[in-house]
Amino acid sequence: MIRPVLTELALFLAPFAVYVIFLWATRAGILHPESWSWPRIAWLVIVALVLMIGSLIVLAHWEGVPPGSTYVPAHVEDGKFVPGQTR
Repeated sequence: MIRPVLTELALFLAPFAVYVIFLWATRAGILHPESWSWPRIAWLVIVALVLMIGSLIVLAHWEGVPPGSTYVPAHVEDGKFVPGQTR
């Protein structure tokens, strides 16, 4: 469960990190208030939300098990542990 949460958090923070790198590369003031105006922050949040929503759609569509599959829980067979799987 931690991997999807960290993936979404990283995608949300990515536009802000790219903007900080841009400010650093152009020698602009990273902590200067003019660099972080409300319209610019709003655009960064919009881009971050679009990335998050897009990744949620991609993960929901291509990740997981196929429809109609059956889960077989983990069990012990002949003294050996057999992990859970879908069939």
